[in-house]
Amino acid sequence: MDIIDPKQAVIDLDGWSGGDDFITKIFTFKDFARAFGFMSEIAVVAEAMNHHPQWYNVYNRVDVTLTTHDAGGVTQKDIDMAKRMNSAA
Repeated sequence: MDIIDPKQAVIDLDGWSGGDDFITKIFTFKDFARAFGFMSEIAVVAEAMNHHPQWYNVYNRVDVTLTTHDAGGVTQKDIDMAKRMNSAA
């Protein structure tokens, strides 16, 4: 799997920023139920893709970090997951 430069990867991803070997975004929702609903929807997508996000939730906020650990950086899997997350949000 080819590594993608995280800074380049986020150019077309609304709200995402790139780190050394990851991309990240903070999603904010109206309330906890909507944040949890988003996480539940993405959990099903993540299982189907066999690509699971690192995330953290407090009340209406979901902080997400994506990287492909076995590749050692950002890959197309991360880009695809970020696009699905943006659509779901």
